[in-house]
Amino acid sequence: MDNAVKIDKKQLNRKLRMLAVPIAIQGIVSSTLSLVDNLMVGFLGETELAAVGVASQVFMIFYLINFGMMGGFATFASQFYGVDDRASIRKVIGLAVTVMFSVGLVFFAVTMMSAESIMGFYTKDPAVKALAVQYLRINAVSFILIGISGPLEMSFRATQQTKVPLVVSVATFSTNTFLNYVFIFGKFGAPSLGVAGAALATAIARVLEVLINVFCTSRKWNYFYGNIKSFFGWRKELVKRIAKNAAPTTINELLWSLGQTMYVAAFNRIGTTEYAAYQAANIIANVFVFAGFSIGDAALIMIGEKLGEGKKDYTWEMSKHIIKVGIIVGAIIGAVVMLAAYPMTTLFNLTQEGRSYALKILILIGLTIPMGIYGGIHITGTLRGGGDTKFAMIAESGCVWLVAVPLAFLGATVWHLPIHWCFILIRIEELVKGIILTWRYMSKKWMNTVIRDI
Repeated sequence: MDNAVKIDKKQLNRKLRMLAVPIAIQGIVSSTLSLVDNLMVGFLGETELAAVGVASQVFMIFYLINFGMMGGFATFASQFYGVDDRASIRKVIGLAVTVMFSVGLVFFAVTMMSAESIMGFYTKDPAVKALAVQYLRINAVSFILIGISGPLEMSFRATQQTKVPLVVSVATFSTNTFLNYVFIFGKFGAPSLGVAGAALATAIARVLEVLINVFCTSRKWNYFYGNIKSFFGWRKELVKRIAKNAAPTTINELLWSLGQTMYVAAFNRIGTTEYAAYQAANIIANVFVFAGFSIGDAALIMIGEKLGEGKKDYTWEMSKHIIKVGIIVGAIIGAVVMLAAYPMTTLFNLTQEGRSYALKILILIGLTIPMGIYGGIHITGTLRGGGDTKFAMIAESGCVWLVAVPLAFLGATVWHLPIHWCFILIRIEELVKGIILTWRYMSKKWMNTVIRDI
């Protein structure tokens, strides 16, 4: 390839802003929804906060499976967008909804039947477990609902209609926040349901999320608008290619999410106060971190579009610029997290000890965010945009399970370290992963056109 290809950085920055800013706002809104959930529940006490955090691990596993699958589908949708093949985009969307709706049904059934056994793995505290089971069962319908809304939101982003998911997120956030206030604390004549109220509010908000997504999909102004039949009747070669690309991203996110839940299992063994602090710090940090990771989502869309057009030289130069922007944004976000750490921790009803732990963890998160965003841009952006999903899976999952998970359990159960020192141990994984991903990126083997000859 000819590395002398020139790019218009101003034009590229405009497009990056056009894609990344709505995705960032959507991510911030979504993570703020979780923050508000936990803040309101946190007013009830550390046990209630820990219970929601434990129950949320199952939803995180499902969400990340959904995210992984959608990453595989998005590669095709964005590359088809690059050649304006709307008929094929509809086929990709129809297959995505069918697959994720089916997975959602499985999660719903397993959760309803085995909630106590699942929660028993994550916590030995009977009070935390009882509340977690309650939350999980009431909110289990969200698995089915996300199985519909997730693929549709992916489709809007892949076709560069990023304002639609943003509007959906704002509507969902507003609804969930209001209903949390009503059902958790028993306002406007409603019963005071506590943790159960938070679950009920989230489930209702998810219903609204599906309705708005389906409505926007059915409008003629929508880029991939078509009759229901046009979303089905998939070609065998298309299904095979998507499955080959999406399987590694799905396994990647599944293994990554299971790894995150292993941290929860390890840190819960230190103590409820310590885990509540870890939960609070993560929720606060996610409000800011999602903004940075939006660059990875935008990178996938932009790289997929250019590779679909067959412009590998341009893709290489463009990707280098996106990575530089991502590192700068990561440094800024890290600084903001550290500055906001103290005032944000005071919002939670934590003990003085718990607040101290949360503050220390947030400082550590702020220091390591640039490294995390760098890895995220490669995993969710460059490698997935170019269809190099198998290597991305091996790099990320391998680092989580061979580095971070063993260190988490060693720190918590063998070395008996404080929670913030255990957190430092798991962040070593980001450094190792960054080195591996840099090597792969420089090899240029990640740039593939996956829609060729379909």
